[in-house]
Amino acid sequence: MGISGGIFLIALGAMLAFAIRLDPWWIDIDTVGIVLILAGVAVILVTLWYWQDRRRRVVRSWVEENRLSHQTGDGGSQPPIPPDAPPPPSPSG
Repeated sequence: MGISGGIFLIALGAMLAFAIRLDPWWIDIDTVGIVLILAGVAVILVTLWYWQDRRRRVVRSWVEENRLSHQTGDGGSQPPIPPDAPPPPSPSG
């Protein structure tokens, strides 16, 4: 919702609580206005807390790239043999 939503709730609640003079039997308009004002203040406080917490938290990530570039005798079409692998079988022919 953000700060603008909180300001909207506060303005709407203030209009209901202080500007409108209706008295329906089934709802208290003044109480609804006060509840909306409090909800707007809560939205603004939560938004400010969230953004302040986000500003303090610094995330640094390091990406390290390590590439092995071995050339084989046939121009690099085969991947290099790992050092602990058994030797390839000799051609019998």
